[in-house]
Amino acid sequence: MGMCSCTKLTMEDDMTELVDKVRKQVGALIDPETGMSYEAMGMIQSVKEVSKGVLRIDFTPTSPYCPIALKMALDIKKAALGVSGVKDAKVYVHGHVMEEKINELVQESKFPTK
Repeated sequence: MGMCSCTKLTMEDDMTELVDKVRKQVGALIDPETGMSYEAMGMIQSVKEVSKGVLRIDFTPTSPYCPIALKMALDIKKAALGVSGVKDAKVYVHGHVMEEKINELVQESKFPTK
């Protein structure tokens, strides 16, 4: 009558694994202006699974006037959607002069999922 050493994965564990995969995928994106990864630059503020397979990613560009903030947000969304298990990615830019419009455009954008 020994104790089972098996561990049962909970939904929380699954979410953490998916969040980790997405964080690595989007963090590996390269900023074309500096040649550094988004992770190294500290641009990815948070990655959260808000419901099964739906992630929210918050990021801050290097400048409030960054001319490629929309492209960066779309690249983040596309990278997140490329991760197996991701159904949708909600990407939000913060600290940019046009953040409202960029966020609106990014949420409307559609990319195929795996």
